Amino acid sequence: MREALIIRPEIALDDFLPIFLSSTLVLVFGVLFVSVFTLVKMGYLKKYFMPLAYVFWGLQTYSIYYLGVKIQSDLFTMKVLFLTMLAYLSLPHLYYYLNVKSEEL
Repeated sequence: MREALIIRPEIALDDFLPIFLSSTLVLVFGVLFVSVFTLVKMGYLKKYFMPLAYVFWGLQTYSIYYLGVKIQSDLFTMKVLFLTMLAYLSLPHLYYYLNVKSEEL
């Protein structure tokens, strides 16, 4: 029986540091987005800080796009990464909307 092989291009050694840094920045910007968003929704920060949360989300999205390009992802994987970032943007909104609606009852 013949095994199926997945042929992937090698990642250049020169790209290791940019890949490591961009994947780290995805995590850092994601934490900053959620923390600023949560603090604004809880009332600990003023509402004019909310655009800063969206800037962090944009930086996170760019970092994950850069990571996908550097690791030479195929088109399907890039679409999945894009949908993941849209979910990461919309799920906090959905959570706080449902939280407010449940307190109204």
